[in-house]
Amino acid sequence: MIYVDPKILARVNQWLTPFFDEKTQHDIKEMIAFDPEGLEDSFYKNLEFGTGGMRGIMGLGDNRINKYTLGKSTQGLSNYLKKQFPNQEIKAAIAYDCRHNSKEFAKIVADVFSANGIKVFLFAELRPTPELSFAVKYLDCQAGIVLTASHNPPEYNGYKVYWEDGGQLVPPQDGEIIAEINSLKYEDIKFETNENLIQFIDTKVDEAFANASVKNGTFNTSKEAKDNLKIVFTSIHGTSITLIPKVLQQAGYKNVSIVEAQTEPNGNFPTVKSPNPEEPEALKMALELAEKENADIVIGTDPDGDRLGIAVRDTKNKMVLLNGNQAMVLMTHFILEQWQKAGKLNGNQFVASTIVSTPMVKKVAEHFNVKYIEGLTGFKWIAKMIKDFPELEFIGGGEESFGYLVGDFVRDKDAVTATLLACEIAAQKKHSGSSMFQYLNDVYTEFGNYREHLISVTKKGKQGADEISAMMKTLRENPFKTIAGSKVVRMDDISKNETTDFMKQETLSLNLPKSNVLIYYTEDGSKIAARPSGTEPKIKFYISVNTSEKENFEEILQIKIDAIAAQLNIN
Repeated sequence: MIYVDPKILARVNQWLTPFFDEKTQHDIKEMIAFDPEGLEDSFYKNLEFGTGGMRGIMGLGDNRINKYTLGKSTQGLSNYLKKQFPNQEIKAAIAYDCRHNSKEFAKIVADVFSANGIKVFLFAELRPTPELSFAVKYLDCQAGIVLTASHNPPEYNGYKVYWEDGGQLVPPQDGEIIAEINSLKYEDIKFETNENLIQFIDTKVDEAFANASVKNGTFNTSKEAKDNLKIVFTSIHGTSITLIPKVLQQAGYKNVSIVEAQTEPNGNFPTVKSPNPEEPEALKMALELAEKENADIVIGTDPDGDRLGIAVRDTKNKMVLLNGNQAMVLMTHFILEQWQKAGKLNGNQFVASTIVSTPMVKKVAEHFNVKYIEGLTGFKWIAKMIKDFPELEFIGGGEESFGYLVGDFVRDKDAVTATLLACEIAAQKKHSGSSMFQYLNDVYTEFGNYREHLISVTKKGKQGADEISAMMKTLRENPFKTIAGSKVVRMDDISKNETTDFMKQETLSLNLPKSNVLIYYTEDGSKIAARPSGTEPKIKFYISVNTSEKENFEEILQIKIDAIAAQLNIN
C-alpha cells in the first residue's frame, strides 16, 4: 500500500470535490495511485510570491501553475483592488509570453477579473514584459498581470503582478494581497466571464511604447555611426521579436541581422538548452551569424523580453560575452557621461542597483556626483525607489542578472530600451575609433579592476528546499573567519536587517526590508553573497573581487574567484 502524508492528503481531497473539473479529479486520482512522490511535491505548499512574482511548474495542485491557482490569485487580487479603490472603475492590463499555456492562462485571468466587474485590457498577442509595465500607466490601470516564467525551463510558467505605478508588488502590499488570497477557498473563484469588460489591445500601445523607448534610449548618435554599426539580434524564441526590430529601425539602425531560426515564438525553445541570455550557449547561433556577417555586437533577449545578453569584439577581434555587471557599469557610465555633457546633472538625480551587484556602479555614480541608492535583489525594489524618492530624477539602474532600466517610463527591467542603449554605446565608440570592449577596459582603468562571478546551485522539490535552508543556516550560525585567505571583516544578515563589524565587534541595524540574504565582506575588498532564489529552485552565490594591480590582473582575479568557490565547496 502506498503511503501518503495525511496533511498532504487533506489538501489533495479539496481538489476531488465537484467544483474541480472531471479531468482534474481523474488526473489527481492517477497521481495518488501511481505517483505519490509527485503528488507530495504538487501539494506540500502553496505557490509563493518571490522576487519576480509567482513562478512554478505547470500541473495539478496547490504548488503548481494551473487554472485554479491562477484563478484564486486573481480572485484575491480582485477583492483587494475593490477595497483599495472603492467606488471607482477598476482597470487591469494583461500580457503574456511565448510559453506553453500562457495565452490560455491570460484569458483565464481576464475572465476572473471581468467576472468581478473589473475592466480588462488584454494584449491580443504576446508582448514583452516591459510593455505591460508601460501599459499599466499608459492605460491608467490600477493593476497589471503578465503571464511569464522569464528564462525558466519550458515546464514553468508564472504570474507577475504590477500596481498602478507600473512597478511590481512590494511589502507590505504583497503580504496584504497574499493574505487576501490565502483567506479564500477555491470555490470562491468567479470564473464566469463578462466579455463586455474585456478589450483586446491593438498596436496603439506598441507605438506609444516604441516612441518612449526611442526617446529614452538614444543619445545624439550620428546617422553615419548608426549606419556603420553591424548588429546581430536574436529573440531566442521569445516576445521581443515583436518590438526590438521595430524600435531599432525607428531609431535609425538599419544594419541589423536577425537569427531567423529563433524568430518564431516557441515555448519549447527548440534551438537552445536554456533560453537564458546569461548563458553563452543561448547566444551560440547569434555568435555564428556574427562571424558570418562580421558584426560588431550581438544581442539576445530572454522569453519575456526583460533581460538581455550582449557580446562584443575584444582586442583580438573575438566575440566575448559581457556579464550583467559589466553591461550595467557601461550603461550607467555612458548615460551619466551623456547627461553631464548635456549639462543636465544638477545633484537631483540618482542611479540604482542591488546588494548583490558590482560595487563599481556606486563608484561610477560618485564620480559624476550623482546619488546612488541600493536595494534588495529584483527590479521591484528599483521601481519602489522611484516612488520613494519623488524629489530625485531617476536616470537608470540595473542588477547583475542582465537587466537594465533607462528612465522611468517603465518600472521594470527593459531589454527593449536597453538593447537600443547598447547599440548607441557601440555605435558611438566605433565611430570614435574605439570599441565597446575598449570602453570597458577604460572604465576598469579609471575605477579599478573588478570581476564578478555567479554560481547557481539547483535543488529541486521539497528535499531541495530543505537542503537550501540547511545551507543558509550553516552560513549564518558558523560564519567564515577568513575567505580565500583574507579575513572576514563584516557580515550583513538581511534576514535580521543587521550588519556585524567583526573588527569593532559591534552589530548595527540596516535600512533594508528583511530578506533571506547573507553577505560577507573581506579585508581585501571581496564580497560574497548567498541568496536562495525567489523564483527558481536554486541557491545563488554572488562573488565580487577586485585588484589595484595593473599587470596580470585577469589571472589574479580568477585565482581569487576560484579560491572562494573552492572554500564554498561548490563549482
